[in-house]
Amino acid sequence: MRIHRQTGVLAAGVLMASLAAAGRETKAETVTFDPAQSKVEFTLADVLHTVHGAFKLTRGSVQFDPENGKASGELVIDAKSGDSGSGARDGRMKSNILEADKYPEITFRPDSIKGPVPEGGSGHVDVHGVFRIHGADHELTLPVDVERSGERLTMKTHFDVPYVQWGMKNPSTFLLKVDKSVRIDIQSVAKLQ
Repeated sequence: MRIHRQTGVLAAGVLMASLAAAGRETKAETVTFDPAQSKVEFTLADVLHTVHGAFKLTRGSVQFDPENGKASGELVIDAKSGDSGSGARDGRMKSNILEADKYPEITFRPDSIKGPVPEGGSGHVDVHGVFRIHGADHELTLPVDVERSGERLTMKTHFDVPYVQWGMKNPSTFLLKVDKSVRIDIQSVAKLQ
């Protein structure tokens, strides 16, 4: 009888602990990006002038746990959509540097988010993950400024892509020297679910 009572008390304790843990579990949040309201802009300097252009965000969805910061999902940029306003320059960029026919997508896959997404107003998070370009993965942390209004998020980030160091061709010529790094600025609107 004593053994059954101890087993019952132990089982009740395990059940209560399980229920308490279940009550503490947080629900994963999903951020769905709106490609029509997102801008992926690039800036590349050379000795004569600075080239500005843009790419199109194809799709994006990120899931994260606000309690432990774990994240998953993917943002996808169309490598063939690069547009700097010069057809000849864009053609060289897509075929010789990005090799967009072979590598048509540029992606970012987050694995963690550090910092709280604000309940309202502005905030800042650091999003760590893997940036894939030209068929190669590169670890990257994006500093993201977040503005929240209800379920709507407006986000901004910027980072440099050292494309030559990452194995892409340098477009410099004997007379025209360009930076070996390109700056990326992303502004996006997303819905938090």
